[in-house]
Amino acid sequence: MIKVIAFDLDDTLWHVDPVIIRAEQILKDWLIEHVPGFPYDMHYMNQFRKQVLADQPKLAGRLTEFRRRVIEKALIHHGRKDSTKIAAEAMRVFLIARNQVEFFDGALETLGIVAEHYRLGAITNGNADIFKLGLDRYFSFAFCAEEVGAPKPAPDLFHKALSHTGVSANEMVYVGDDRIKDIDAAKAIGIKTVWLRNERRAGPGNSEPDSIIDTIEELPNAINRIENCV
Repeated sequence: MIKVIAFDLDDTLWHVDPVIIRAEQILKDWLIEHVPGFPYDMHYMNQFRKQVLADQPKLAGRLTEFRRRVIEKALIHHGRKDSTKIAAEAMRVFLIARNQVEFFDGALETLGIVAEHYRLGAITNGNADIFKLGLDRYFSFAFCAEEVGAPKPAPDLFHKALSHTGVSANEMVYVGDDRIKDIDAAKAIGIKTVWLRNERRAGPGNSEPDSIIDTIEELPNAINRIENCV
């Protein structure tokens, strides 16, 4: 019996690329305004990304802290003694913009439908915030790689959600768009899966999802099919 439906967020409930592009531009504009002469662009910042990763490779799975450290290191290089304060404020600006998304058609309505029958939550590598997004109306839990310390496809996030909800793996369905990080990772520990078809992240996977959908609005029927096969 299915009791919990967990979701990936980026590219499962909204397109993430335009969100990040917009947030990057807002961050760049803010830094240009508040740090005169600061050359914030991809080429300039890449050197600091490489330095931070070399010093602390585990930050690769902690997107918020990684970005903050990169900005701070670049500001130090730029000669700012208040680099920590500015980097923290820059991340606040970025995260506000990062959590302004355009949900897929029918996504919120679909969450409302499935929330009537199952407990919902989020399991994500990204730094979207269910409270800033208003998804706490539907989700009773959310775990991200920033918090747990190990991004998908590592099993840690899934184990955390299973422990938190108190259900067994075969009582949870995970919905995601990435055949490896979402579907293979969840299936590896026995969680049922629904793949929201995304040709950019279509594999090669090592497992088959329990159901495949082309739009999030198809999810209730997909869950019914899985329930009937349990």
